[in-house]
Amino acid sequence: METHPVDIDPEQVIRWVRAEHEVVPSAFRITARRTNEVREIPVRKETHFGDEEREDLSEVATIATLEIAPVHASEGWLLTVVVEDEAGPRIPEKGTAEEREQAIDPGTFYRKFIRPGRGIASVVAEVEDPAAEARLNRLLGTIEKSH
Repeated sequence: METHPVDIDPEQVIRWVRAEHEVVPSAFRITARRTNEVREIPVRKETHFGDEEREDLSEVATIATLEIAPVHASEGWLLTVVVEDEAGPRIPEKGTAEEREQAIDPGTFYRKFIRPGRGIASVVAEVEDPAAEARLNRLLGTIEKSH
């Protein structure tokens, strides 16, 4: 599969897919999930943390992913909307897994992650071949016209 970024508003993609799914529920396979990642705080002048504070704190980020695929896998494409939201420094909870993935429904994805100031959102496409890319480009054209 070939992967490349798509220059389209993630919110527009989600709104269109949700509306289409209400009319024709079997048109796409839609899955959504979120993962909490605990990361080391990077050394930056603006954070003013010493080594000891950096050891005690971690940066928490939530990565929300919505995958949209055709019902028939033979169509050969996958569209993924990813939102990365850094919650900032936190003291890690004892006994908590560093990464925890949770399935969420597309409505929750839209309500919680597709809004201004929530994080950095992007759209990525994966295509198997030129024919799949042409099919996906037609779909993206339809989404863009629905604005």
